[in-house]
Amino acid sequence: MIEVGEDGRTWLLSGPTSSYALRLTDDDELLHLHWGPRIAPADAEALAAEPLPAEWAFESRLDGREEYPAEGGRRFVRPALSVRGAGVRGSEWRFSGAQTSGAQAEDDELRLRFTDAVHQLGITLVYRSRGDVIERFAVLRHEGPPDAPELELLRADSATWTLPTRERWRLSQLHGRWAAESRLVRSEITYGEQVIGSRRGHTGHQHLPWVALDAEGATEEHGEVYSCALAWSGSWRIAVSQLPDGAVQITGGSGHDDSGQELLAPGAEMVTPVFAGLWSDGGFGGASRAWHAYQRAHVIPDADEPRPVLYNSWEATGFDISEEQQRALAGRAAAMGVELFVVDDAWFGRRVSDRAGLGDWTPNPDRFPSGLKPLADDVHALGMRFGIWVEPEMVNPDSDLYRAHPDWVQHQPGRRRTEFRNQLVLNLARADVQEYLWEQLDALLSSAPIDYVKWDFNRCFTDAGWPGDDYPQRIWNAHVHALYGLLDRLRAAHPTVAFESCSGGGGRIDLGILSRTDQVWTSDNTDPLDRIAIQHGFSQLHPARIMAAWVTDSPNTQLNGRASSLRFRFVSAMAGVLGIGGDLTQWGAEELAEAGEWVSLYKEIRPVVQLGDLYRLRPPSQALSAVQYVHGDETVVLALLRAQAYGEEPPRLRLRGLDPTAAYVCRSTGAVHRGAVLLHHGLRTGLRGDLDAAVFRFRRVRPAP
Repeated sequence: MIEVGEDGRTWLLSGPTSSYALRLTDDDELLHLHWGPRIAPADAEALAAEPLPAEWAFESRLDGREEYPAEGGRRFVRPALSVRGAGVRGSEWRFSGAQTSGAQAEDDELRLRFTDAVHQLGITLVYRSRGDVIERFAVLRHEGPPDAPELELLRADSATWTLPTRERWRLSQLHGRWAAESRLVRSEITYGEQVIGSRRGHTGHQHLPWVALDAEGATEEHGEVYSCALAWSGSWRIAVSQLPDGAVQITGGSGHDDSGQELLAPGAEMVTPVFAGLWSDGGFGGASRAWHAYQRAHVIPDADEPRPVLYNSWEATGFDISEEQQRALAGRAAAMGVELFVVDDAWFGRRVSDRAGLGDWTPNPDRFPSGLKPLADDVHALGMRFGIWVEPEMVNPDSDLYRAHPDWVQHQPGRRRTEFRNQLVLNLARADVQEYLWEQLDALLSSAPIDYVKWDFNRCFTDAGWPGDDYPQRIWNAHVHALYGLLDRLRAAHPTVAFESCSGGGGRIDLGILSRTDQVWTSDNTDPLDRIAIQHGFSQLHPARIMAAWVTDSPNTQLNGRASSLRFRFVSAMAGVLGIGGDLTQWGAEELAEAGEWVSLYKEIRPVVQLGDLYRLRPPSQALSAVQYVHGDETVVLALLRAQAYGEEPPRLRLRGLDPTAAYVCRSTGAVHRGAVLLHHGLRTGLRGDLDAAVFRFRRVRPAP
């Protein structure tokens, strides 16, 4: 719901539990008023009537209060907008109108339009209500005549979020590296700026584009939490600033520096990515559940459809694959109950190692003499869907594509072309590269009954140049837009094909890529113990419905050689979209039979895990960790014990999200538990020893007597 003040210069956006208010002054300064619990229009007007602080030579009354601070004038904060054109830098705008639309709270949109007369630049700030999540972005349009000079957008952030005055703020972020993504860390902020982001051309393993701030010791289920997430899959930056007067602002957008993003010709425009914000008074858990609900409702395609159990052949075969070998793995996977069989790397070109073949997206004739169709047909005959791995944005120097078009890669003239993993990055900003990839991938998806594509991205940008282009700096943003356009085009042409986003694990996970893919590969680290912490951090923002997690071999072959039981590996992986990634030809009959039982159990609890509300009962930093899912009358608890100390019984798990007046029956034992007891006294797990785990299922059956 959007309410407008009597004079048309105060706006109040309200969701189910929260409100956001802003005010346009008589000098056309757009000021922030409120972000927090629901308020009435009269409250917003009362805030608007409060005088601004006094201004003097070294301090600005605008700093820390503007909705979208632009470079220029009486401002000293980090600008969200920096423009240069015809020898003039900075912006000075006048308000030119407001527009509201949407009959329902979920569809409400506010557009505020401003004009910079000198630059002939139109600036539209957009606010869109999605429940308690507010999506913000900016539209920047060159409105000059055809002969007007071009405008350089040095920096164009999506939004600046302003927090209320508090004495102490704490920052939560998700940091990491390859095989150790999404690790949650919290620290008190201090005066100055803390900047996170990526200058690597993709979202990155180092940080997820999300921050959360709390000021009064929020806990998992209690306290106010302000959080923001950016919908962008390229380089990005989020800056958290505490100003000298204690005011705190969060500014974020695409690109990592201010060296230039776009060159606007007359009539051209730039639309920044969405920078979404959420206020919650339900602690970090309440914020997470609100983010999850928002993504299922507004971001993830077909989010109400649970994802299938997957088998991926990579850890079993590496680059040494054959059609018969894949067929043998498929037979074992089908017998286990797997629903989707994915052939990973090395099915194409001369791909016998990571040194060759990328860019040549046709089946290797020695390995698949008749193409992929015979194998795909056999997989379908086994009752499974069929998927493949691709890495379209990359090329090996040893490939037919590179030999034909060495100019198609990102490079700087006169400089060495830097290889990582023996590959270079294609310049997707080029129209001919986009068309080549469309033709190759469309033909591939039309050549066989392919149901699933794992789309990888296994290196960062290093030589992001575009020789001959009038403004090569635009390659950073243009690559991402071309990626989005290619995915959109493929999804439209092949609507039954699902896509997974992968970047050496969790290197490209954000709200932008999630709007075009069905799930993500969370991390290349499949060790079940490490995965608990990775998945804990991931769940701060993203739902289980997109979080792929595999059961692989023991001892772990990829990273640490740690041995763990099949039980522990399955319970860890059942926290998201279950997959199998081990070498099934080396699993014994008992292992295969036990795995089949776990797969069967997962299918029963899948709707609850993938579509339910998630509660983090105990964090991975403790010996006993647990996560709970609630969906309708059904409740699932996954409990994992890292190590038992001194023979003591692990702590009870106090469940959440239950009806204290109801009774709950345990599916495995038939025992009846009272909701109030489970909530306040907890569940005894019976776990013991090292790396033990269990699944508990409850169903609400009746009011407790």
